[in-house]
Amino acid sequence: MRMRFLGSTSEAGACPTLYETDRGTIVVQGLTVTDREALADLRDVLDGESAVEVPRELLVDIARRVL
Repeated sequence: MRMRFLGSTSEAGACPTLYETDRGTIVVQGLTVTDREALADLRDVLDGESAVEVPRELLVDIARRVL
């Protein structure tokens, strides 16, 4: 799989960052959610999965540029 940088709201390309893959998917780089209450709200988390928090403005900005 290859990834192409889409954008970030952080300085120097740090987290959170979004990438587009050559498989037509999006990869999120960010800090893992560790708050127990927040994690309890997740559904059907499979082994190997985790939750990453992303600012809404990053998703809106990328959606406007990509879509």
